[in-house]
Formats: sequence, structure tokens, C-alpha cells
Amino acid sequence: MDTVGFFALALAVLGCILSAESRFTRADRRMARVERKVDLIMKHLDLREDLRMDEVAALVREGKKIHAIKLYRDVTGADLREAKEAVDRLG
Repeated sequence: MDTVGFFALALAVLGCILSAESRFTRADRRMARVERKVDLIMKHLDLREDLRMDEVAALVREGKKIHAIKLYRDVTGADLREAKEAVDRLG
């Protein structure tokens, strides 16, 4: 491959990387705005996630670990491994 071809390929790869990074950055900003809005709505409605976490802890105390993991996933949106580790820390 000649030098000009190599530089053209390198510039194309760099352009793709920068484009993907820009899209991720925009998505992160959008997600942060949505999270702020949800937080404001929850505050306005006087809702707290902590109440649901109390339910998770109660399920752990009752020995209903699978139900606790499922509820934890529903409340937090965590994946299965993350939810299991969190419930294990509670129990």
C-alpha cells in the first residue's frame, strides 16, 4: 500500500471513530436530560425509589431472594448479575 492510500485509510478510520464518539456523547447528554426530568417528576409527585428498595430488603429478609432480584431489576433497570450482587449484599 502506498503512503497516500495509508493516510487516506487512517483518516477514514479516524473520521468513523470521531463520528461514533460524537453520537455517544449526544446520547449521554440526552439521557442525562431525561433523567433530570424524571427526577423532577418524581419529586413533584413525592415518589421515591427508596420505598421500593425497602420492599427489596423485606423480600430478602423473608428469604424470597429470587423475588427480591426481580423487583430490584424492575426498580433499577439493572441486569441480572448486577441485581443478584446487590441483593446478595443486602442479605
